Amino acid sequence: MWKSVPPPLPRILFTQTGYDDVLAEKKKLLGERPDAVENLRKAREMGDLSENGYYKASRARLSSIDARLRKLEKMVRLGKIIINTNTNGVIGFGSSVTVSDAKGARTFTIVGGYESDPSKHTVSHFSPLGKALIGKRAGDTVSLQAPRGEIAMHIDTVD
Repeated sequence: MWKSVPPPLPRILFTQTGYDDVLAEKKKLLGERPDAVENLRKAREMGDLSENGYYKASRARLSSIDARLRKLEKMVRLGKIIINTNTNGVIGFGSSVTVSDAKGARTFTIVGGYESDPSKHTVSHFSPLGKALIGKRAGDTVSLQAPRGEIAMHIDTVD
């Protein structure tokens, strides 16, 4: 009987900056973990764990650190750094794009899903805006469906 081979896990796309941020967070948490373990050890020594708030807080902190480290490790293992794919003025992963609409002009950088943050003017290549922009050029107009209706944007510049 043949065993089927599971499909490979999908790669997580990052810009170099985004990947470096993940590595820096992992390093920071690895540095904090020994203190969290020590706090948990001290809390256990205090005795009755059922009414020990310090123990519960220490355990929750260590659990939180370990969970985040597992997630970061997976991101590092599956991560793939994509250098700006902007070729010949065509918008791609890593491109900075200035668009204008009725609300004015805004600049976005197209990044991976794990590093997107609209407050930092980065949008995922999986987002409706990212999907609408990829493959277009400066001077093009794109439209996308939003909760408030269809939005048309003019692409001013591509870097």
